Amino acid sequence: MNENTRALSDAGVSIWLDDLSRQRITSGNLAELIAERDVVGVTTNPTIFANAIAAGESYEAAVQELAASGAEVDEVITALTTEDVAQACDLFADVYASTGGVDGRVSIEVEPGLARDTEGTIAQAAMLHERVGRENVLIKIPATQEGLEAIAATTAAGMSVNVTLIFSLDRYRDVINAYLTGLERAQQAGHDLSKIHSVASFFVSRVDTEIDKRLDAIGTEEATALRGKAGIANARLAYRVWLEAFSTERALTLLEAGANTQRPLWASTGVKDPALPDTLYVTELVAPQTVNTMPEKTLEAVADHGRIAGDAIAGTFEEAEAVLDALEAVGVSYTEVVELLETEGLEKFDASWGELVQTVREHMSPAGAQA
Repeated sequence: MNENTRALSDAGVSIWLDDLSRQRITSGNLAELIAERDVVGVTTNPTIFANAIAAGESYEAAVQELAASGAEVDEVITALTTEDVAQACDLFADVYASTGGVDGRVSIEVEPGLARDTEGTIAQAAMLHERVGRENVLIKIPATQEGLEAIAATTAAGMSVNVTLIFSLDRYRDVINAYLTGLERAQQAGHDLSKIHSVASFFVSRVDTEIDKRLDAIGTEEATALRGKAGIANARLAYRVWLEAFSTERALTLLEAGANTQRPLWASTGVKDPALPDTLYVTELVAPQTVNTMPEKTLEAVADHGRIAGDAIAGTFEEAEAVLDALEAVGVSYTEVVELLETEGLEKFDASWGELVQTVREHMSPAGAQA
């Protein structure tokens, strides 16, 4: 066991890997990361599956078999991705049991094209949950305005949800409200609240990438001094939102009835700016009851040289507020940035879904199989 990843776990952070492929499962790599890097969960998205299937010979036989049976491309994608997630869920079965369902979780996302379609999202969430067929699956739903009711409805049906693509504090408050609403409906429907879990994926590095670009364009000393600070500040204030929201009478009533808190999950934690420390979005966001989902490169950087010095969020809220105020003062609009990032995030997922469809379609053809 690595001492740095163990220190991170001991500080209350659940380490989840932001990647999955059939090769990673069958080679024993994922089991190795569970054993040696304290990895207790996995997140996936369309980009991850597009890359996995494009590069992975381990999918060829399954694709050809499905194609021969007459399956359409969307059916092939569903079959491949749900099988990968189910196998990963099985690898995490012991973690799931030992943590009472808190960890040992594997996420699978609804199709990006449904992000603005409430009813379509609800229907596909139920389908994915049934197809994976494992208690420890998390259904990943984007935190669009239309996604909020889908989050509530899916939770109300007794399913566990990973809410993704959260950039703003206001939208995060909406997400927590949707989760609590779902729990209240689930309780009324007679579901066991203790079986329902959720995480809220708050994105970090993309905030810095967009804001730092704007700070560079402004070019003043005050502006450049703020580079690399917005993502951490925003996430720390999100943690305060979580603390406040789950201290309300409404939330406490549900928790006393057996419900679980919806943990903050730090997503987009791979550092994009080479001028910043490659472990920045891990070491600076250590706090109890959080999840940090990392690409393997970031995980290995933490294992190699990450300095974990306990809670890095407590006592930082005033400083974080000052950063966001300073950004507005130099001319960077927080509201404009977070709205743009949500739009771009959906566009990127749509693009990667298109690549996934094209890749699978090519592999389904006899010429593609021979290639």
